[in-house]
Amino acid sequence: MYEKFFKLREKPFEITPDPRFIYLSDSHKEALAYLTYAINEGKGFTVMTGEVGTGKTTLIRMVISRLDGQVRTAYVFNPRLDTEDLLQYICDDLGIKTRPNLTKGQLIYLLHHFLLDCYKKNERVVLVIDEAQALNPELLEEVRLLTNLETTKSKLLQVVLVGQPELDTTLSDPKFRQLKQRISVRYHIKPMGLIETEEYIFRRLKIAGARHEVIFDPAAVKEIYERSGGIPRLINIICDNALLTAYSYERKMVGKAIIKEVVRDLEGKGKKKSRKVFVIFSILIAIFFGVIGYLYAEHFTSPAVVKKGVKQEVNYTKNAYKHKVATVH
Repeated sequence: MYEKFFKLREKPFEITPDPRFIYLSDSHKEALAYLTYAINEGKGFTVMTGEVGTGKTTLIRMVISRLDGQVRTAYVFNPRLDTEDLLQYICDDLGIKTRPNLTKGQLIYLLHHFLLDCYKKNERVVLVIDEAQALNPELLEEVRLLTNLETTKSKLLQVVLVGQPELDTTLSDPKFRQLKQRISVRYHIKPMGLIETEEYIFRRLKIAGARHEVIFDPAAVKEIYERSGGIPRLINIICDNALLTAYSYERKMVGKAIIKEVVRDLEGKGKKKSRKVFVIFSILIAIFFGVIGYLYAEHFTSPAVVKKGVKQEVNYTKNAYKHKVATVH
């Protein structure tokens, strides 16, 4: 809708993980290095956490896309499954031929033999579980047990758990101490700083077709950073709505006021405030006309004004009568 107005080829702030728009902050670069090292070195368990919207899924997909042909991956993006469904999903994603209604033991047997074949071919197998904070305790324990599939020299299956900070809380529970001891690499993605937020916004605008025009002024960028906390997904949502609002106002530059308005609307406070302003305005109008009415009544009902009005009316009647008599004659 607003692309042509701002001379853009496409929307720059979509929340889908498009690799063309990826921006690596210092924290993202470190996380990428940690993940790449863990997979290349065959580490058993790797845990990566970050707040909602910090780009965990985008980063893990980027890592998977960069793996060579010697690495096979199973990517679980919805861990709300029971044990049999999880094992069935892993087997299907790895291309293991299965039959319907297999038991848990049969699925583990097929998976084990597949892993042994990959080991003989010098291939590594990585299981990535996104949104891992949603794993129930029983399923998390089953995932740990899968790492028991090993040879005398190495693990047959590597596991990467990606999730929100709640995952750290779960892993700190004493009943998961065995799993916690197996974690070889761990990293927490931090939100972006002010300078990184500015670079992030301008990079996405440039990729979308912006040239030398300054679409977000410095005050707006600072407001975006403060309101989003440096979290990429929130930055995208605010910026996209800000461009739409600026377009509706026919403004080529987004200022701080527009960002504040957008945030109020996103938080559900815009309509409430508008209603409050309307009520106050209505009260002021009522008071204004009430005062005018009172002054009017005071003026036109005072004895002097009434007497003057009666006298004028009498004179008007007399003149009208004289005019009528003159006309008749």
